[in-house]
Amino acid sequence: MESILSTPDFKSDQSMRLCILENDDLDPPMVQRYTRVASLFERLFEQVGYQGTMDTFSARHGEYPDSFAPYDAVLLTGSRADSFSDEPWVVTLRQQVTRLLQAQHTLIGVCFGHQLIAHCLGAPVGRAPQGWRTGRQSYEWLGQPEHLGRSPGAQAPLGLLASHQDQVLALPPGATLLATQPECPVAAYAVGDQVFCIQPHPEFTPEMSAFLLNKRRAHLGEDHYHRSMGSLPEPHDGLALARFMIQFVQYGLSGGGAGVMHRNDRK
Repeated sequence: MESILSTPDFKSDQSMRLCILENDDLDPPMVQRYTRVASLFERLFEQVGYQGTMDTFSARHGEYPDSFAPYDAVLLTGSRADSFSDEPWVVTLRQQVTRLLQAQHTLIGVCFGHQLIAHCLGAPVGRAPQGWRTGRQSYEWLGQPEHLGRSPGAQAPLGLLASHQDQVLALPPGATLLATQPECPVAAYAVGDQVFCIQPHPEFTPEMSAFLLNKRRAHLGEDHYHRSMGSLPEPHDGLALARFMIQFVQYGLSGGGAGVMHRNDRK
């Protein structure tokens, strides 16, 4: 929703290194357009001026870096899988994330990643009581307006594209709620300056959402399908969330700006 946001002169630290743990494979029609799931995040971050490096590992296919130590943060993507499932690759991913949490590594989670990190933190995760949440969704942003590049005191809702049937059912212990809606109460949360997670997809495009809606049309029903498809032309705040995620990696919830130390400067 760039039309209502201020757009700060955003430049990321060129030395930043992000590790993307990719948790799904794109369907063939979307491979032709986007190549792979991680490419959606690469495209998103590049749009907001990210100048660091991004390395991708397919957790779904058992790929992990030899060490997470070189990375400033680890980002967990979405997935069609259940974060609480007993699929071997999901079990392994939960083990990896638990170790990263214990090591105080910075984590970013989106959709499935948001749910899996919450699960590892001890929060209940399961099927959404209201069923599938799709299309453009509106959330109340409970963080600082400046987190999203807005003027102090601005209270416009947060609009993002969503596609999920599971969700976090209660806030993880010690977490701060950052975004909510009645149908998805835990839509975004942070744990100190270490973890930021969000249920909807800042990386999604309307084209991607439309593809998923068409794929699930029979299951969703015509009313749900047409309502969600009709929401896609509305602007969304994916770029604002991308800026916030990069700034979170740099500064935590304190945000950026003059006089604020980079997290690597803290002793």
